[in-house]
Amino acid sequence: MHALETARLNRGTVSNTVSPSHSMQQRMKVLGALCMMCFASACAAKHASMPPSVASPSQSSALPTHAPGALEPRILLHAPEILIRHKLRWNADTQHPEPAVARLLDDGRKALGRKPFSVIEKSITPPSGDKHDYLSLAPYAWPDPSKPGGVPYVNRDGEVNPERDSVPDHEYFSRLAYLTETLGLAYFITGDETYAHHAALLLHTFFIDPMTRMNPNLKYAQGVRGKVDGRPAGIIDTVPIAHLVEGVGLLRTSKSLSKEDQESLDRWFRDYLSWLRESELGRKEGQSKNNHGTWYDVQVVSLALATGQVDLARETLELSRKRRIGREIETDGRQPEELRRTRSWHYAIYNLQAFVALAGLGDRVGVDLWHYQTPDGRSIRKAIEWLIPFAQGKQPWTTPNIDGMKTEELWPILREAGECLHDTHLLEAASSLGGKDSDRLWLFLK
Repeated sequence: MHALETARLNRGTVSNTVSPSHSMQQRMKVLGALCMMCFASACAAKHASMPPSVASPSQSSALPTHAPGALEPRILLHAPEILIRHKLRWNADTQHPEPAVARLLDDGRKALGRKPFSVIEKSITPPSGDKHDYLSLAPYAWPDPSKPGGVPYVNRDGEVNPERDSVPDHEYFSRLAYLTETLGLAYFITGDETYAHHAALLLHTFFIDPMTRMNPNLKYAQGVRGKVDGRPAGIIDTVPIAHLVEGVGLLRTSKSLSKEDQESLDRWFRDYLSWLRESELGRKEGQSKNNHGTWYDVQVVSLALATGQVDLARETLELSRKRRIGREIETDGRQPEELRRTRSWHYAIYNLQAFVALAGLGDRVGVDLWHYQTPDGRSIRKAIEWLIPFAQGKQPWTTPNIDGMKTEELWPILREAGECLHDTHLLEAASSLGGKDSDRLWLFLK
């Protein structure tokens, strides 16, 4: 899960501590229907064929086995009514799933083959001496050929040093988020506990088991050899946490994820959110004026909603109007901080993915970022529209771009924004860029 599988965030349901507006009342009604569908699907699943479990008996016995009680799914990133629609269609004809559902279930079956993994598996020990601490290397840091031993390393923007992969924590975290959401969605659509059980095993290993758990901090993320052990920019490594949170929320009705493990996961999310907001590295990252700052807000809002801190989520979203939209987007829609990078197309898209994510989360708590515009005309819509002629080949891309233009990356953004803004121009532009029926994005679109 990268780019915008990691950024595809939408509307859903949230804690009932939010003021009961008409739209929120409608969402609560949807949640009630959602729970009824979950129950019906669970009953139907008893008569469905079960994918083979890949967990060994010893792995299974390591997990608490009692049911967590009467809980509702916690759906923060996706529109529940759309997921219900896919669920109903699946239950009506399990032999002929929709292309996007078929893709999901194929991904789910592959996910069942993934063995548990943990941050303690790395061969390099963090400066703390504790392998439970997350560790990663700055992707664009390279040895300085003019210095003995190449240290301190120097920055070569956009050029990934393969040495980064010698420490797998960044890959493990992204993989866990993708697998958890995939398995959670597969469980929700089908009601098959096999998916939920394997997700619970992966989560227990990565976050809960005292022998293998990750500590809730990124003190040593994206370090630079000979210079710093960790950087504020390293917090970008946990961008996929929004999808991790979503996967956990989809598993809440499962008997495979125990109440104790759910509480442990919620506690980890709360502790990590506190670290993001209170540590020096976290505070500095929050002050970033480019995609790092936007994605920081996505992480804070997602974790705040997941842990019931709705006021914090709303406050962060309201601040993002001026400190993100007002600072990062020009009046004509350009994103200057992204366009000066050597991979300018990638970063312009990447930052827009974060804005789309924030706007979707804003819908959850009544903060409208989709239609927000500064007094001088800066807006998310303007930033999206600015990219369209380049994606369609009508204008040449003239800023630095060492890895080419992947114009199809704009399609999900246009589809999402077009639907949320009821903008036919954006939807027509999306159609001109294509999009496969089997793309999992269709699971979340109307």
